[in-house]
Amino acid sequence: MNIKNHFSTHQKIVNSFINNDENIKKINHAVEIIIKSMNLGGKIFSCGNGGSMCDAMHFSQELSGYFNKKRRPLPSICISDSSYITCVSNDTKFDYIYSRYLEANASENDVLLAISTSGKSVNIINAAKEAKKKNMNVIALTSSNKSDLLNHSDVSICVDTNITERCQELHIIIIHSIVSSIEQKLNL
Repeated sequence: MNIKNHFSTHQKIVNSFINNDENIKKINHAVEIIIKSMNLGGKIFSCGNGGSMCDAMHFSQELSGYFNKKRRPLPSICISDSSYITCVSNDTKFDYIYSRYLEANASENDVLLAISTSGKSVNIINAAKEAKKKNMNVIALTSSNKSDLLNHSDVSICVDTNITERCQELHIIIIHSIVSSIEQKLNL
């Protein structure tokens, strides 16, 4: 793929995504869920694998740090502590690294942002299942509208592409849209 095609493909996928009003409604619904959680004293947890973990970390940092302006920090935790992850995966299985963390640290008014490009990552699905056991809301970011992750989420924002890097590019745009909307709606 040449450089120009890279950008052209990205542009087509972005245009397809934003021209589907359901996608915009889902992003707005995710924002409403997060704001409600924060108003009830909840925290926003996030998780992902590989590039999706980087997106989960970025999301959490934008909430607890700064985004468009200096403001109070918002309660957000990315499950990304390497010593914790290696401990649990060594002692049990990698499949439970996120769900055990939520079991220990999350509560009913919290929200989970579960990011899986494929929508098939067992540890992400297990995290969503654990979150639902705790009556948490789950927001899923994925590329597949046919994955098990969707069965365990309240809002599923799916980027319709099988090109991993294009999906991840849109995930970060979605994340920025969510954080920007939160700042605006909370009047921060």
